[in-house]
Amino acid sequence: MKKNLVFIIILLIGSLAFAQEGNEEEIGGGITTNKERPDFSKNRSARSKKAKSKPPITDYRIIDLKNDTTFVDTTLTIQRDYNFNYLRRDDFGLQPINNVGQTYNSLIKVEEEDHLLPLFGARARHFNFLEVEDIKYYNVPTPLTEIYFKTTFEQGQQLDAFFTANTSPRLNLSIAYKGNRSLGKYQHALTSTGNFRATANYKTKNDRYRIKTHFVSQDLLNEENGGLSAVGLNQYLNNTEEFNEPADFADRGAIEVNFENAENILLGKRFYLNHGYSIIKKTDSSVTDISIGHILDITDKSFQFDQDLASDLFGESYEVSGALFDKVALENFSNQLFLDVNNDWLGKLRMNVGTSDYNYGYNTIVSLDDDANTTITNRIKGNVYSVGAAYQKNYKGFQLAANGMSIVSGDFDGNYINASAGYQLKDYGLQLGISTKSTAPNYNFLLYQSDYVGYNWQNYNNTDPEKNFKNIETQKIQANIKVKNFANLEASYTTTDNYTFFTKNADSLTVPEQFGGSINLLKFKLTQTLNFGWLGLDNTIVYQNVNGATSTFENEGVAREYEVYNVPDIVTRNSVYYQDHWFKKALFLQAGVTFKYYSEYDADGYDPVLSEFYVQNPEEIDYFDDVDKTDEAGDTTQTFGGFPQFDIFFNAKIRQTRIYFKVENFGEAFSQNNEFSAPGYAPRDAVIRFGLVWNFFL
Repeated sequence: MKKNLVFIIILLIGSLAFAQEGNEEEIGGGITTNKERPDFSKNRSARSKKAKSKPPITDYRIIDLKNDTTFVDTTLTIQRDYNFNYLRRDDFGLQPINNVGQTYNSLIKVEEEDHLLPLFGARARHFNFLEVEDIKYYNVPTPLTEIYFKTTFEQGQQLDAFFTANTSPRLNLSIAYKGNRSLGKYQHALTSTGNFRATANYKTKNDRYRIKTHFVSQDLLNEENGGLSAVGLNQYLNNTEEFNEPADFADRGAIEVNFENAENILLGKRFYLNHGYSIIKKTDSSVTDISIGHILDITDKSFQFDQDLASDLFGESYEVSGALFDKVALENFSNQLFLDVNNDWLGKLRMNVGTSDYNYGYNTIVSLDDDANTTITNRIKGNVYSVGAAYQKNYKGFQLAANGMSIVSGDFDGNYINASAGYQLKDYGLQLGISTKSTAPNYNFLLYQSDYVGYNWQNYNNTDPEKNFKNIETQKIQANIKVKNFANLEASYTTTDNYTFFTKNADSLTVPEQFGGSINLLKFKLTQTLNFGWLGLDNTIVYQNVNGATSTFENEGVAREYEVYNVPDIVTRNSVYYQDHWFKKALFLQAGVTFKYYSEYDADGYDPVLSEFYVQNPEEIDYFDDVDKTDEAGDTTQTFGGFPQFDIFFNAKIRQTRIYFKVENFGEAFSQNNEFSAPGYAPRDAVIRFGLVWNFFL
């Protein structure tokens, strides 16, 4: 990671030496300025002629995996403010744990990209893990650099440095590195993460052969403290003067946590290649393009949990007095061949076949000392073969699209089908969609080994197939209505069978479970942005209703009901802001307040051994409800949701530089310390953070 960072810094220093100030157009809230540039050349007319030849910003193109193209955006909008965070994307629906770089509690359950094989586990560590669909490719007329910087909590910083250039009109190369290090305010909560990526985008002069390829290397390390201990909860909730008064200068580092001797790290490397050749090239006399192609994906992942000494929080351990070491790895080698037929009249059709070789597991076999002398295997390995197709057609405002893929041979079963139809009429748009998929639960559910005795299980390929976990079956219908410059309404109804989750058993140990019934989720999302001159209003509201997710928890002969799929009914984000040009349009200013709220609910807990979230059982819910405040304000139980959060922001744009100042969680400065983002984990305190995004066009 350090070598990658040094290489990026050297590269950026070289590019900054030749950076120019112009090349900017008004797009949204930006400013237009290619004049009044200092002229140090003796030949002023030659320099003026060169300045006029600068390409427009729309020529700096960004291309995604599906070949959808946008261009570099240097504007300052409210959406850019939402994207200015550790993830570099809108984090609406995510409640962060207290330190930057830690995980997020999902207020709106994350919908995974379509896949056939099980996903790698440790899903709580994957929010900042760049998958294939997250990588972008570029085509630029001149070299382009972007620097992102933002402060963190206590010691550390965030940096995302990016550079791309076309060595010729047909070949583009890019390189980037995003690093984060934050000590955090609580004991033993250090985060240190790095995401290195490099891409290449090439096409031949006749445009017959095209290639997109990338390499990424990622390491995401988090120190783990298990959350606040029972003593720490009392210190936090009871607003003890030693720890919380005044709140602005609270010594959070003095609050007791469960342990200070553990960490986990997610590592990943991927090489990806997507290339194709046109057998028949579309010309003026031909309306059909036929091409063949190949996609190669080589992915290696590993997750490791280390602890110097076992904690009673996770039950009995095989290592009584020594260090614990859990490590699991996945090797996945995938190939796909495709045939594309693109006809002006019929649309675009792709047919593809694929194969994947997978090798997941551990280096040991575990024998449990139970009545059945259970043996936990160490590997899930094999290969699968799949077939699929995709279709797309646009005609006079109508859009038709469908895609699907299915495993036809192998030890796993899996498939997905998506279909949609839409119509766009000037400022109005309507889209309807339906989808169904069947996939195995992630590998953590199927096989897990640990030095903690209770964290060993196998739910795949057992001698008794009836005990194996079934595929998760999901069916979804959705509708999307757009009214340009006014609102966007999304509605969906999802049915899930064999929902798989982690929960606590009667011994308070995290175990995998599979729900036998059908869970129904109704969701509405309204997004609206209104501008009244220099005043702006942005609203995002989500309503969720879950039905059929009730299960039974039994302990010592007593059965109690609880919900296995927990999300708040209401999640909102509302921003009111001022924006206008100042100083003869030399500066664009944006300032306002963002209000965030989600209704009270039984939030999922976080397990650091698995790096997964689990559903609270009734006894754990009772425990946290009984941890009361006992100050003069009266008894108040630990709360998950039901409290407002405020951010105050002051942003500015000068030429191609966007500067951000934000008072995050302003309300926490006056809170009574009864809010939590997950059981035992307090939310972020009020803090002032600042940063910038700076583009250089050479």
